[in-house]
Amino acid sequence: MTRLAGRAAIVTGAASGIGRAIAERFAAEGAAVLVADVQRDAGDAVATAIRAGGGQGEFAATDVTSETDVRAMVDAAVARFGRLDILVNNAGIGRFVPFEQLESGEWDRIFAVNLRAAYLACRAAVPHLKRSGHGAILNLSSQSGLQGQPMNEAYCASKAGVILFTRSLARELAPDGVRVNCICPGGTETALLRAFRRTITTVESAPASPPLGRFARPEEIAAAALFLVSDDASYVTGVALPVDGGATA
Repeated sequence: MTRLAGRAAIVTGAASGIGRAIAERFAAEGAAVLVADVQRDAGDAVATAIRAGGGQGEFAATDVTSETDVRAMVDAAVARFGRLDILVNNAGIGRFVPFEQLESGEWDRIFAVNLRAAYLACRAAVPHLKRSGHGAILNLSSQSGLQGQPMNEAYCASKAGVILFTRSLARELAPDGVRVNCICPGGTETALLRAFRRTITTVESAPASPPLGRFARPEEIAAAALFLVSDDASYVTGVALPVDGGATA
């Protein structure tokens, strides 16, 4: 299990859920991983657990909506690991709310974390990724970026933006050997999904059980992430890969 040996990765939103599973899987495959998250204690615990398991993990407290923080995050990865090969933009937020109660500040906050943060991180990381020889960007979109959901307009719109941002950047960076892909997870057993469930007020807005009959485990999303950043996907770029149990089939 050394598909990422000798490579360095940043994973944002890595203190829990899908981000944590990705960070741990990358470390198990030999990558040095910078765990970036606004949650200091939880993020540091993930990096500590990676090291305890024999991997290389470091933590950087990062507000992904802050350009200063994001640049410091990238600089920290390069300083600690000597290189940067992989960037995973995983940090995300969302909340079910009736559209007429959706305040402009909440709309802006969701877009700042889900879409603008990916732009900031890519801007800071691309010069290093071009030098890598194995440069890969993986953005986390969502099933909600592929199909509409009631009471979820800001999240759906921001995640749809991630897909077109991914595809556009993939075309631009291809001549430099940097691949850019995204994953569109379906319902995954994470704190974010549990928070969605607590705010659901109508049957129509509830996440439906997909054809496979259950929600995903974070480790299953991490397995798809590993494929897309590894040399197994060396001819794959510009893809928005649904990992949703058939929900968007």
